[in-house]
Amino acid sequence: MFSLYSTRVGRARDSQLRETDFGYFAMPLISSRKPKRQSRPLLWSYCELIMFSAAEIKACRRLVELALEEDLGTSGDLTSQAVIAREQPGRAAFVARTRGILAGLPAVSMVLGAVDPQLLFEPKLEDGNSLVAGAEIAYVAGRMRSILAAERIALNFLQHLSGISTQTRLYVDAVAGLTCQILDTRKTLPGWRLLEKYAVRQGGGHNHRLGLQDGILIKDNHLAALGGGPPALQAAIAKGLAAIVHPMILEIEVDSLDQLDIVLPCRPDIILLDNMTPEELREAVVQRDRLAPQVLLEASGGITLETVRTVAECGVNRISVGALTHSARALDIALDYMN
Repeated sequence: MFSLYSTRVGRARDSQLRETDFGYFAMPLISSRKPKRQSRPLLWSYCELIMFSAAEIKACRRLVELALEEDLGTSGDLTSQAVIAREQPGRAAFVARTRGILAGLPAVSMVLGAVDPQLLFEPKLEDGNSLVAGAEIAYVAGRMRSILAAERIALNFLQHLSGISTQTRLYVDAVAGLTCQILDTRKTLPGWRLLEKYAVRQGGGHNHRLGLQDGILIKDNHLAALGGGPPALQAAIAKGLAAIVHPMILEIEVDSLDQLDIVLPCRPDIILLDNMTPEELREAVVQRDRLAPQVLLEASGGITLETVRTVAECGVNRISVGALTHSARALDIALDYMN
């Protein structure tokens, strides 16, 4: 028997209800108003588990709207309308076909609610949990037509985000025991950045800046625009420091130890060491420790799962890896229908 209030989501009934375009979702208490009482079934998000922030909900809403428009159009699921009775009930389980790290349950909840607020969604696991082949992730119950209409879109979200969290965990595990963080980059799909960075966190990684508006990161092309060479480095740092407003950070990219010698005395918050060899990275750490120990060093550029531990062992504080998002394979997850 499917129940809206499973042992994992039952406490959500005491949370404030907020109405959205996708029905009602359990949200943290945001006002003193009494929650609306509804007689119909509700699709609840699992607020007691890890969930999207307000910004992530907004981003996901836009993506869900686009997905529904391109997959259902104005006519809906013609096949199900032709062969499935309107009120025929159904139930199904989201099941992992392989090992991985789960991410994207809030997105699945939003997809199901957008298609049919009467659907019942019962997560059995939390985002960030480890998956094994055959693990039942969540159940959905309600009108079979609605489940079929939502299936592909819900799986697209869940497979894509779980693929990123799984990829991230591989990198995090590769540097286990070392004081080095694994970070993502801005190499994300347009419109997906907030959700992909959410998935990175579920895999144990850390987020770099969300966008150009979040801080000052002076890169090689900025230096080229200023004419290149030591004068460009010095001018860029001076301009960057003058523009910093707390709590913004200043980061600058260097690709040689000579550039590092120029930048270190200026004490930016972070220095990005781009495409350096392990020998160069170790020397950079020695120089940093001697001249400006408070400056964080970040390695980046062509770092793979096979090389990431070697890089971390050089003593850098952070490693940024574009592959966490731009090269992650979708995790194999299916929706199995139940009799």
